[in-house]
Amino acid sequence: MLAALLGAAAFAQTQQVRDLPTRPGVTQRYLWQEPQRLDATVVLLIGGNGFLSIAPSGSLGAGAGNFLARSRDKFLAQGLAVALVDAPSDRQSPPYLSGFRQTPEHAADLRTVMADIRTRTAKPVVLVGTSRGTQSAAAVAIATVQDGGPDALVLTSSILQDAKSRALPQMDLQSLRLPVLVVHHQEDGCSLCQASDLPLLTDKLKAPYQLLAYHGGNSTGDPCEAFAHHGFNAIEAQVVQDIAAWIKTTLLP
Repeated sequence: MLAALLGAAAFAQTQQVRDLPTRPGVTQRYLWQEPQRLDATVVLLIGGNGFLSIAPSGSLGAGAGNFLARSRDKFLAQGLAVALVDAPSDRQSPPYLSGFRQTPEHAADLRTVMADIRTRTAKPVVLVGTSRGTQSAAAVAIATVQDGGPDALVLTSSILQDAKSRALPQMDLQSLRLPVLVVHHQEDGCSLCQASDLPLLTDKLKAPYQLLAYHGGNSTGDPCEAFAHHGFNAIEAQVVQDIAAWIKTTLLP
């Protein structure tokens, strides 16, 4: 885990922890890492409870093993700046982002993050969510479709069925007009993310979309956690390379 953190720092030309005032009395922290060559920015939204406990130094106190968090060096190596988003200051204790991901407040926080990024670069900004983070990414993209939203959306290991909260197929995906990339492991063993349920998501998309499906790698532990196929364990480099290629082909001149 330490090696992964050091690796991400090694690829970053610039690293900074940003604390942004968002809602009254609330700040939103994110870790900004910028490569030497910057083609676009990925705003990374981890799954689970969304809590990273980003320290002022940029180290992670939680969630470092998440697919997106541990793959930051791979995004940076592809010429993509990374904005790794923590839970906001008023969600730094349980239940963290649980029950919060589809709220107007969450959309306001992430709209502020995207606006802050755009003060530093005119390059495209792409929301990338994984697992529960796809609920954040999709909900925020829908809420900001006409006001400060992302230029594209990447959904990895999407929540396709869920009795406790709105899964992606229950959201207003038809309103999206931005390009969407759906990334999934065919052997994802999480009951909320079965590949056989992907048509529930893709049939709702009216915007241009592409589906990338993967096989292989390693699966360890809980099938809904980061080191199972759900987290693209042992194939992260290929997955990130393909995401980066799609971003550049879709958004860059």
